[in-house]
Amino acid sequence: MSGKRRKRQLIKKKLFTKNRLVILNEDSFEEIFSLKLNLMNVFVGITVISIVMIALTTYIIAFTPLREYIPGYSSAKLKKEATDNAIKSDSLQKVLNANTAYLNSIKKVLTGDLEHTKLDRDSIIAAEHNDAVADLAPKEAELKLREEVALEDKYNLFEKSQPKVNLVLFPPAKGHITENYNAKEKHFSVDITLVNDTPVKSIAAGTVLFADWTPTKGNVIIVRHNDGIISIYKRVASLSKTQGDVVKSGEAIATAGTPPTNGGGANFEFELWKDGYPINPTQFIDFE
Repeated sequence: MSGKRRKRQLIKKKLFTKNRLVILNEDSFEEIFSLKLNLMNVFVGITVISIVMIALTTYIIAFTPLREYIPGYSSAKLKKEATDNAIKSDSLQKVLNANTAYLNSIKKVLTGDLEHTKLDRDSIIAAEHNDAVADLAPKEAELKLREEVALEDKYNLFEKSQPKVNLVLFPPAKGHITENYNAKEKHFSVDITLVNDTPVKSIAAGTVLFADWTPTKGNVIIVRHNDGIISIYKRVASLSKTQGDVVKSGEAIATAGTPPTNGGGANFEFELWKDGYPINPTQFIDFE
């Protein structure tokens, strides 16, 4: 027991025996720094420093962006890029599978290697009782009726429904009608023979949308009015208005007379449109 006690006392003495750490100038042996230490102080100091370093490292790894610089630690940006790449890869794989299936189907159609239709029991029974194929092809009378209805719906919509025009429309000019409006033949204008230099007037107040020479109809002027109405004046000799001008009802906008470049024909052609569809001008204007 006495030996163990002496060992403990010896260890205690070593731990708590104070030693001086002195730093001297090598040339003058002047004392620069000195510190009294014992082994217990050194042990406690190292322990405290270790705990602080561990806590600081843990904080950096857990709560700061510096953790991304640690080798082997994935950053948030890398995770996001990896997720996006995975989604794109999955989408590309689906497209590739669809294209592969499509190419395989095309190959089977070209080679004639077609699979038989897989039917369940109910479908097989239904097929056995319905061997006769119904003739669903339209008859000649039905085709003729369809064509007539289509023509009526396409060309005679406004003639039958009588489009509502809330404006008072003045005649652009009065003369002999050489060819009337005919929607079935896609002739949407009223052709009128006029004396040369006859003023062509606007049917209502509006704004000039177009006023220029065209290769097929010579000088043309288009005026937009209220209620979705557009009036078109073709084959006039000269224009007195330009694009963007505001015109009044009955105001002269052009002069009649077939230009020499058109080589004759009707002196004047007039069209009337409502909400993007041609309508018969003679329903609202008296030209003769």
